[in-house]
Amino acid sequence: MTTVSREDLHPGLRRGERRFGRWNRLGVWTLYVREVQRFVKVWTQTLAAPMATAALFMIVFTLAFGGDRGDVEGFDFATFIAPGLVMMSVIQNAFANTSSSIMISKVQGNIVDTLMPPLSAAELTLGYAAGGATRGLFVAASVALLIFPFTEARLAHPVWALVFVLMGGLMLSLIGVAAGIVADKFDQMAAITNFVVTPLSFLSGTFYSIEVLPEPFWTISHLNPFFYLIDGFRFGALGASDASPWLALAVTAGVNAALWALCWRMFQTGYKLKG
Repeated sequence: MTTVSREDLHPGLRRGERRFGRWNRLGVWTLYVREVQRFVKVWTQTLAAPMATAALFMIVFTLAFGGDRGDVEGFDFATFIAPGLVMMSVIQNAFANTSSSIMISKVQGNIVDTLMPPLSAAELTLGYAAGGATRGLFVAASVALLIFPFTEARLAHPVWALVFVLMGGLMLSLIGVAAGIVADKFDQMAAITNFVVTPLSFLSGTFYSIEVLPEPFWTISHLNPFFYLIDGFRFGALGASDASPWLALAVTAGVNAALWALCWRMFQTGYKLKG
C-alpha cells in the first residue's frame, strides 16, 4: 500500500510549511472577531456594567473622602481618581474576556474547536489577546466618556493615554489566557480574580498617590506592574504621574513580553488543553 504524504498532495508545500503562508491571517482574524462578538452581544454586562461600577466608585469616594482629602498632586480628588477608575475597569474587563472564553471552552469541552484549525501557538495567543485588548479599549472609552465630563480630567497626552490603555488591555488579556489555561474549575478562576487581579488593581495607586506611602509599602507598590499602567494612563489624562512614563512603558512592555512567551509556550505544548 502506497502512503501519500502531504507534500505529494501539494507539491509546492515543504515540510513544516503551512498553506496559509507565514501567518494565517484569516484564522487569526476569525478568532479575533469571535472574541469581540462575545462581549459585544452582551454589552449590558460587558460595557454598561463597568460604566455603572465606575460611576458608583466615583460617587462614593468623592462624597465620602473628597471634601477631606483636598488636592492630590495639584488636582481635586475626583479628578485624580478618574484615570485610575478608567484603567481599573480596563484591567478587570480585559482579564475577564480571555479567562472566561478559555475557561468556558474547557468546561464545555469545545476548546478542541479552537485548537484543531491550522493556527500556531503565536496566532492563538494573538487572537485571544487582541480580543481582550479590544474589550479593554471599548471599556476605557465608555467609562472615560461617562466620568471625565464631571471632573477636570482632560487628555493632556492622548497618545500616551492610548498606549497605556492598549498595553494594559494586552497585559491583562495575556494574564487571562494563562489563568484560563491553568484553572480547571470556575472556583479556581474566581480565586485568581479575587486574590490576585482585584487586590493588585486596588493597591496600585488608583485612589491615592503612592508618594505618600511609607516604606516598605512605597517599594512594594513599585513592584506592582498594575501601578505603572495606572500611573502611565494618569500621565496621559492629567499630565502628572508618580513615575516617568518612559519607565512605565518599559516595565509594561517587559511584562507583556514575558507573558506573551508564557502563553505561547502553553499553547505550543498544549498544557492542560490537550488530553
